[in-house]
Amino acid sequence: MDIPDFSNPLWFAITTLAFFVIVVGRYVLVSGLFYAVFYIWYPGRWKQRKLGTRAYTPGQLRREIAWSTVTAVIFSLTGTTILLLWQKGYTRIYTNIGEYAWWWLPLSLCLSMMIDESYYYWVHRWLHRPAVFRKIHKVHHQSNTTSPWTAFAFHPIEGIMLSVVLPVTLMIVPMHPVVILIQLAIMTFTSVINHLDIEIYPHHFNRHVLGRWLIGATHHSLHHKQFRYNFGLYFTFWDKWQKTESPLFDATFESATARPEEATDGIDHLVPASSRSST
Repeated sequence: MDIPDFSNPLWFAITTLAFFVIVVGRYVLVSGLFYAVFYIWYPGRWKQRKLGTRAYTPGQLRREIAWSTVTAVIFSLTGTTILLLWQKGYTRIYTNIGEYAWWWLPLSLCLSMMIDESYYYWVHRWLHRPAVFRKIHKVHHQSNTTSPWTAFAFHPIEGIMLSVVLPVTLMIVPMHPVVILIQLAIMTFTSVINHLDIEIYPHHFNRHVLGRWLIGATHHSLHHKQFRYNFGLYFTFWDKWQKTESPLFDATFESATARPEEATDGIDHLVPASSRSST
């Protein structure tokens, strides 16, 4: 079957609509599943590991879903643009899995995620400059106590900034479509986990040889509480190297994952008012 010409406005629109259905469906499925499991079906089981003690603000979940829908439009346009760039020969996407050695599949995934991580960290820090924060990033930080629906609740300009890194990466790094899909799945699940506001990782995982480099709900919840720490996306290495990791992280993680008799009263109890900033 012939592949349609994505430069044709009609096919560009149809493909973007198809991507929109997929992106929204993925968001609703993953965020909805996490919200159902942790907040509706089994809230008691995870009560001790709930990080924020403050209730969601009125209309917060509806607002998050609305902004996320706008982000889905931007991500859908990006997806169609990637197809167009591939069709015109501007990307390094390859469809013959034997074109590169098998070990290149995981290596290309790691390389792409490292590029994404580095780009996100420095853009995220820029977004916290006071003037930029008030105009753009404040939309995301309206959720002081995050939820699974916060994951993609961005201002449109921020959504565009976050979406450009993948097309540029694909113009440099050879990647198979399966690897691209895996990265997008990882991005979705980690974003929802990071905004869950319930710590799901095991006790002492923050000190594990692998776990100490992975971002979870505690790490990112502190970012939403303190604003000036924990800017990473998937990994903690930039925060550690740049000394922007919250000094409260280890204590907060240990408290959230401790036995019930050792736990404190949540992240808001551990974060003193003097350490918070609205930027």
